[in-house]
Amino acid sequence: MGLREQKDAASREFQVPTKKQKKLKPPGPHMQWHVSDSPADPPCPQQQVDQRVNRAMRTRSRRLWFFSPGIQVTSSPHLPPLSSDRARMAMSRAAAAAAAAGTPVARRRLMGAVAARSMASWFGHVEPAAKDPILGVTEAFLADPSPDKVNVGVGAYRDDSGKPVVLECVREAERRIAGSMNMEYLPMGGSIKMIEESLKLAYGENCEFIKDKRIAAVQALSGTGACRLFADFQKRFLPDSQIYIPTPTWANHHNIWRDAQVPQKTFTYYHPESRGLDFAGLMNDIKNAPDGSFFLLHACAHNPTGVDPSEEQWREISHQFKVKKHFPFFDMAYQGFASGDPERDAKAIRIFLEDGHQIGCAQSYAKNMGLYGQRAGCLSILCDDEMQAVAVKSQLQQIARPMYSNPPVHGALIVSTILGDPELKSLWLKEVKGMADRIIGMRTALKENLEKLGSPMSWEHITNQIGMFCYSGMTPEQVDRLTKEFHIYMTRNGRISMAGVTTGNVAYLANAIHEVTKTK
Repeated sequence: MGLREQKDAASREFQVPTKKQKKLKPPGPHMQWHVSDSPADPPCPQQQVDQRVNRAMRTRSRRLWFFSPGIQVTSSPHLPPLSSDRARMAMSRAAAAAAAAGTPVARRRLMGAVAARSMASWFGHVEPAAKDPILGVTEAFLADPSPDKVNVGVGAYRDDSGKPVVLECVREAERRIAGSMNMEYLPMGGSIKMIEESLKLAYGENCEFIKDKRIAAVQALSGTGACRLFADFQKRFLPDSQIYIPTPTWANHHNIWRDAQVPQKTFTYYHPESRGLDFAGLMNDIKNAPDGSFFLLHACAHNPTGVDPSEEQWREISHQFKVKKHFPFFDMAYQGFASGDPERDAKAIRIFLEDGHQIGCAQSYAKNMGLYGQRAGCLSILCDDEMQAVAVKSQLQQIARPMYSNPPVHGALIVSTILGDPELKSLWLKEVKGMADRIIGMRTALKENLEKLGSPMSWEHITNQIGMFCYSGMTPEQVDRLTKEFHIYMTRNGRISMAGVTTGNVAYLANAIHEVTKTK
C-alpha cells in the first residue's frame, strides 16, 4: 500500500475526535520515545519494534493501530529516522487520525513512537558551518602548546606584555556608575546620552546638523550591529539598490549585507604591487557605477590593509560622489585608534559633510575604548530635515525591535560617562593616543628588524599603513609556513594585527617573516 493509500485508509477508518479528545495533547517535540515490551516480557528487539510500527501504519484494524496489550512506551533516543520526508509526513498524519479515536494511553503510545521517528530527522540535514577565518586563528593558537607561539591574528589591543587592556578611564567610569544604575530596559533606540555624545564625536562638537536635528541615530550593537541595521534599512526602503564594497574589506561586511539580502558589488581599493591605494582604479569604479549607488567606505584605518586615502584624495572622492549622486556609508571602527587623534580620524566624514552629502555612519567603541564585549556602538543617518530624521529613526527602531528589541545598557553608560565628562574624556584621549603610539612604534620596530636581516623585499608599506593592521603582502603559503614552522598565527591573507606585536616578540616575528619571504 502506498503512502497516499495509507493516509486515506487512516482517515476513513477513524472517526472525528470528540471535544474531550481534542483537549488531550500528544507529547511535546522535546520528548523521545521507543516502543518496547512490558517489563514482564523479554526485551523486544528494535527490529520487531519497527515492524510493529510499520504494521500499524499498513493495517486498517483499529486494534493494531494501538499495538498489542503487551507493548508500552518508555523514553529512549534510539529509534532510527524514517527513510524519507514523505513517509514521515504520512505516518504523522495517519497517526494523528488514529490517535484521535483511541484511548489516552493508546494515543500516547502511538504519538510518542511517531514523534521519535519524526524528530530524529528534523536537523539531520544540517552541516557544520565553516570556521570564521579570524576567530578560528585564536582557536588554533590556544590549542598550540608551543612556548614560542605568537598570535597576530585577532584585532584586539594588547599591551607590551601581550595582555588585554582595560583603560583607566573605563575603570573610573565603572566606579562612578557602580550602584547608581538599574537594570531596566533602554528604549528601542538606546541611550539618548550615548547617542548625543557619539554624534558629537563623529560629526563634530559644533555640527550644524546636530543642532538642526537632521541626524537620525540609534544605539547599536557595536559596529557589526550598526552595519546590519543599516543594511536591513537599505533593503526595506530601497529594495532595488545594491552596495559597493571595497576589495578587500573586513570579511564580515560581506556576511552582513548578504544576510540582509542586499546585492553586492566590489570596487577597486588596494594595489597589491605597491601595497598601497589603487586610487586610479578606485576613481574609475566610482565613475562607472550607476548613478545613486551605495558605497561602503572605511572612515579610517582600513581593515585589513591599513591603507587610507590622503586628505586630498578624500576630497576628490567626495567630489566624484557628488557628481554621481552616490550615497556614502562610513564604517568608523577605529576613530582615535588610527592616528591617536579622533578629530583627524574623522576627517573623511567631515569632508563629505562640507560638500553637502547625506551620509550614513557606523561607530564602534570596541577598539578605541576597549569595550569589545560590551557591544557599544551607534548608527547615524544624515537626513534632509528634522521631520525626515524622525521618520528614519522610527523605522530603525522598528527594525531593531524583532532583532534584539533594545540594546544593552552597561556599555552605553560607560561611553556616555567618559565622553560626557571633561576629565574622563581628557583621560580617554590620552589613553587612546597611547595605544595608537604603541602600534606605530611596533610598525617601526618590525620594519627595522626586517631590514637588519637583509631582506630582499621592501617593507616601507609597514610604516606607510595606519591603524591596527598591517597588510604584509605575504602569500597564504608563506603564512602557512609561519604557523607550521614558527607557531605564528595570522589570517591567511597575510594581515598582521600590530596590536599583538610587542618588544618581546618583534625580533622573533621579523626573523620568521624573513625566513619565509627571502626566497620566492
